[in-house]
Amino acid sequence: MIRVEIPGHGELCLGAVLLDYNGTLAVDGRIADPVRDRLVRLGERVRVVVATADTFGTVRAELEGTDVEVRVLTPGFQSVQKEKILEHLGPATTVAVGNGANDHRMLARAALGIAVLGREGAALESLRRARVVVAGPRDALDLLLEPRRLVATLRD
Repeated sequence: MIRVEIPGHGELCLGAVLLDYNGTLAVDGRIADPVRDRLVRLGERVRVVVATADTFGTVRAELEGTDVEVRVLTPGFQSVQKEKILEHLGPATTVAVGNGANDHRMLARAALGIAVLGREGAALESLRRARVVVAGPRDALDLLLEPRRLVATLRD
């Protein structure tokens, strides 16, 4: 569990992280080692789930040896599929992290939505729905590994 008190907003109690894969964690289907290391550390504190279309067919190999749960989505209505996964995890205690058009629903409904503006860019609708925007996946994961960093961004 990750707990952080946000002045003016109350306490965030986070038990799960729902992540998009391509464009958010991975570029061209590959995860950088520093991102993988952070996922392993994060998995020691909360449940970590990756929801992906697995465009490059690499997600399972890239996450092998971690405690990350992989959910491969079917074609069509992927934003709805991700929202259903969020609903199962519990939106009030889940962080959603994404960058694409199919991430906007989960970013809006999660206790905390983090948009990643990485090398593939980010969909405008997802940027609008997120509470925090970061430059890359390491920044997103570091916010969760060092949650007091969220205070400066979210406090009122």
